[in-house]
Amino acid sequence: MKYVCIHGHFYQPPRENPWLEVVELEDSAYPYHDWNERITAECYGPNAWSRILDARGRIIRIVNNYAWISFDFGPTLLRWLEQEAPDVYRAILAADREGCERFDGHGPAIAHPYHHVILPLANERDRHTELLWGIRDFEYRFGRRPEGIWLPETAVDLATLDRIAQMGIAFTILAPHQAAAVRAPGFSGWQDVSGGRVDPTRPYRVQLPSGRSIVVFFYDGPLSRDVAFGDLLNDGRLLAARLLAAASDSTDRLAHIATDGETYGHHHRFGDMALAAALAALQAEPDARVVTYGSYLATHPPTWEAQIVEQTSWSCAHGIERWRSNCGCNTGAHPGWTQEWRGPLREALDWLRDAVAALYERALSTLVRDPWAARDDYIEVILDRSPQNVRRFLDRWQTRALEPEERIRVLEALEMQRYALRMYSSDAWFFDELSGLETIQALQAAARVIQIAEELSETSLENEFVERLARAPSNIQQYRDGRGVWERLVRPARVELANVAAHYSLSALFEDYPERTSIGCFEIERLEGTAQRAGRAHLFVTRVRVTCTLTGRNQSFISAALHLGDHNLVGGVEPDGTPERFAQLWDILNEPFARADLAETVRAFDRAFGRAEYSLRSLFKDEQRKLLEIILNATLSQAEDLYRHLYEDSQPLMRFLLDLGVPIPRAFLTAAEVTVNAELRRRLSEPRPPFETLTLLFEEAERWQLQLDHAGLAYALQETMESLAQEWDDRPDDLELIEILTGLVRLASHLHEPVNTWRVQNVAYELIQRELPKQRWQAQRGDPAAHEWIERFRALCDAFWLALDEIEKSLTAA
Repeated sequence: MKYVCIHGHFYQPPRENPWLEVVELEDSAYPYHDWNERITAECYGPNAWSRILDARGRIIRIVNNYAWISFDFGPTLLRWLEQEAPDVYRAILAADREGCERFDGHGPAIAHPYHHVILPLANERDRHTELLWGIRDFEYRFGRRPEGIWLPETAVDLATLDRIAQMGIAFTILAPHQAAAVRAPGFSGWQDVSGGRVDPTRPYRVQLPSGRSIVVFFYDGPLSRDVAFGDLLNDGRLLAARLLAAASDSTDRLAHIATDGETYGHHHRFGDMALAAALAALQAEPDARVVTYGSYLATHPPTWEAQIVEQTSWSCAHGIERWRSNCGCNTGAHPGWTQEWRGPLREALDWLRDAVAALYERALSTLVRDPWAARDDYIEVILDRSPQNVRRFLDRWQTRALEPEERIRVLEALEMQRYALRMYSSDAWFFDELSGLETIQALQAAARVIQIAEELSETSLENEFVERLARAPSNIQQYRDGRGVWERLVRPARVELANVAAHYSLSALFEDYPERTSIGCFEIERLEGTAQRAGRAHLFVTRVRVTCTLTGRNQSFISAALHLGDHNLVGGVEPDGTPERFAQLWDILNEPFARADLAETVRAFDRAFGRAEYSLRSLFKDEQRKLLEIILNATLSQAEDLYRHLYEDSQPLMRFLLDLGVPIPRAFLTAAEVTVNAELRRRLSEPRPPFETLTLLFEEAERWQLQLDHAGLAYALQETMESLAQEWDDRPDDLELIEILTGLVRLASHLHEPVNTWRVQNVAYELIQRELPKQRWQAQRGDPAAHEWIERFRALCDAFWLALDEIEKSLTAA
């Protein structure tokens, strides 16, 4: 029997703003909101509903790849999926349950440390917490103990292996070059297998200094590289053949590969479908069996031993130097850039970690029985932040009944430690430049640590931290070094409760908030507020209470905002949140505003708040972009009207020039591009997009050879179809919806960007199982409406490349 296992390591760095606890807009992920959302659409979702195609490229089955492979998900990514893509999250959990049944209780999922930290570089206390949190997160989500664990970057040393063995983990997965020597059963001598010469088809037991042991699977390196970086995912059947060939010369041995999970769909478009095709081909082989590591280990315990090469990883030729020195490893995208910043960055973060560790102990020494054991247990709060669960946690650890301020202090100290762990996510060192997105995320986590440390103690750590960070050189002249990066990209992102109050009042000029609302992890309660308008100007003064829902820290503010028109916003915040002060400020600000003296109103802001320091720039990124769109809409609408009139007036001349073969003036084409793009966006966003009008617009674009926003229009078409598909799922008898969806997908041929139709295909696939049998039964009884439904449904399936007859046959056979 040939055994095959495919492992996918699914992970994204924690992208949440460390003050708001939400992922903010990332323009580089356009047309998606952020990279988590984009990669979910390209990879995480498609692997839960992956397609198996026939020879004509039509869908004949939709399968959940996760149920057939071995996989790990970074806990912070699973948390994001749970909140932002719950259908994908549920499918991942369901796949593990299905796999447990298929593989005799040895499910596909294995654990992952809570953050993607290089464990051999962590101190012993942090390593313990990261592993403990990761295992507990796994138990909470998957409802069982993990058998194995993935080590971030497969970075390993004996201390890490000993710790995971102590925690009851049976196995882990390493790269072949991380094996130093192996020993056959019954032999005392060791065979040198360094340089990746280990036989990957068997498990190995590694004896640890403590007397414990752990099983290690060394994956097939060449085959894994061909999947990740070659063209092996162009054909899933070829992948299956290569896996079978890797196991062909051995009896009951295991052919297995390990890659980033994002390989299947994000790095390689349609990689999920190649994976699905490979799994289907393997399942069809009578002498092959797809397994998980746990199920294989249950019937094939290791007889060989291995020794590892300590302090190595799968992605650094120099061991683990990529995460602490300028070892030469980089992406290759910027020749001449140096990574001399890596060492000083780690040294600065290590200094900060140790400084706040001492502060943490002092802050909690009289409030909590065991501060470090309480930190280990804090994962229970991270998983469930309900007030009842937080109370249970505090009751477990407090030395006495705590006062409200003391409870806040305990929770703030624990949040400080959470961010002290998060700032070590390995992505901060992986890429080429100190000011890169992933490094900034780590530094913002450090800024949050420093902020909480200042709240717990009167000692400021920022100056010394920045002095150390300044030793890290940047490759970009405008930043120069870590100090420049901190001052330009990190410190300005810091959020205080007052910033939240300012954001609330500024955005309330454009949005009606209820009395209680949430902004990120803050709750805002409006205690009182008054608004006044004078032409285009708008004044809003409010008294609010802002509460951090993570720690309970709260404060009342008086916050005022003035909109002078366009992008001109003025805001001020005062911490004296008393009703009397609110009345005074309202009188001070409203008196000149009621006279429509806006210049004096601005001066009144400066007098009232010392300096009106808040503006449109002060808004959090998503709200800032939303308000900019509102503000710009009027101006853009006017501009589009001008372009539309020019285009309409010039069309006869443009046609004449086209007939003569004379180049059309660029001004005319610009007016046409603006008009057609705007009209296409508008029409595609309508609840029932007019198919004929859209067809004519695309024909106009082709006639004049206009430059369309293909990516944006494809995303708009995708969103509209997904919305209609959800309606159709709720009302499957609605023939109009079937007709509209069929027409819209045919419009995709006009775009040079692929339109993601997988959600619509998923709904149609479900309706083949749920609705089609009922309609066929009614048609057999002579119902003309059922006949029409079937015909339109068949047309939709053809348009969306669903092989209706083949799907029905396979479902009947199953």
